[in-house]
Amino acid sequence: MKNHGLFQSLVQGMLGITVFIGFSTIGGLLNAHADSAVNHYIYSNHLQPAKVTKSIWSGFPTNKYSSGNPNGVVVHETGNPNSTIYGEIAYMKKNYQNAFVHSYVDASRVINIANTNYLAWGCGFPGNGRFIQFEQVEVHSKAAFAKEVNNAANYTAELLHQYNLPLNNAVNDGKGTVWSHKAVAHYLGGSDHVDPDGYYAKSGQKYFGQAYTMNDFYALVRHYYAADSTSSNDGNSSETGNPQLTKNTVTKPATVKYHRGQGNETAVLSQSFSRYLLYNHIKNAGYSAFSYSWANVPVYPGHKVYVDARGVKRPANTTWYRIRFSKETNAQRYWVYSRALNFNPVTFADSNQSITIKKPQYALRNHVYNTASLSLVTGHSKDVLNQKVKTNKKAVKYHTNGRTIWYRFTLNGQNQWVCAQAIK
Repeated sequence: MKNHGLFQSLVQGMLGITVFIGFSTIGGLLNAHADSAVNHYIYSNHLQPAKVTKSIWSGFPTNKYSSGNPNGVVVHETGNPNSTIYGEIAYMKKNYQNAFVHSYVDASRVINIANTNYLAWGCGFPGNGRFIQFEQVEVHSKAAFAKEVNNAANYTAELLHQYNLPLNNAVNDGKGTVWSHKAVAHYLGGSDHVDPDGYYAKSGQKYFGQAYTMNDFYALVRHYYAADSTSSNDGNSSETGNPQLTKNTVTKPATVKYHRGQGNETAVLSQSFSRYLLYNHIKNAGYSAFSYSWANVPVYPGHKVYVDARGVKRPANTTWYRIRFSKETNAQRYWVYSRALNFNPVTFADSNQSITIKKPQYALRNHVYNTASLSLVTGHSKDVLNQKVKTNKKAVKYHTNGRTIWYRFTLNGQNQWVCAQAIK
């Protein structure tokens, strides 16, 4: 079981329940640590956090927070490498007079055992009167550690939203809503504990070759906090300029019509690209969708991306694109809302001009190449070489090097586009 030497540092908290003082949550957000190997593992494997299981025990005291409601969340770890989540819970119920927390987390569960509307005795005075508190049980594999911190981060974000609290990292300045036990001890006193920092660092180094930190954990909390904030916005992020990995709970799946492109067409990021999130699937389209941080793929307005698919979602009537940041076709792909991209502009006009295909090396396409419609090769100019065809549309595509003319004609009952170079 955990070394409940917590008791020594918590007695003061038990005696001082009625004299807690307030604190300020003013402070800037810490930049997300996008280079965390643990977080990257979570992103890449699309780990989904566990849902909270409520198992409230009536034996815990029900003392009000000093300000009536909690002001933040404190993250603990048990300090016992041999315990289990159920063993810890059983021990805490027997020894709650010394110390207890609201919930326990491991790789597959989040179990809420004490009503979060009332304070717990987990970090001493004055922290007990301010914060919701949960413990993480020590786990012993790469996958288990990643799943545990993923569960813990999502749970933290859910608690912040539940109590209408802003997102603010307290670890570096003692001002905020997301705390470690170590930060509470350092900035507020009432305890001499330093968890979960040591457990995070040791496990990260052991399983991922890189120490995990509370700042890395906070970045993951931001991911989930943003997800809850943006669930009603199609593609938008509440944290402008720094969207994060997010969980989407799909309630009413939309229908999507997909259109493939050749795969080597390009667009550039718009000036407002950072307002939108990168997703593994189109948001709210029947899949469990997660989004990713732009910080993982450092880019800028005007940065070129490669596009290979388009999806039109109904009934929202929004358009999404699947992109990658490398020309390599096996590079990781993401879905993004159309407003994050700029394509070559194109104008269309009716045409009844007759043209003759004179050059054999050009492709015939279902749409104008390298535009927002995306295109597939449907034939080759050599197949209609020296044939005169009557066009029904003319398109002018504008790009950085000038403009290109395209013509559409019907061949074997199908519309085909060809560039003007093929007829010269």
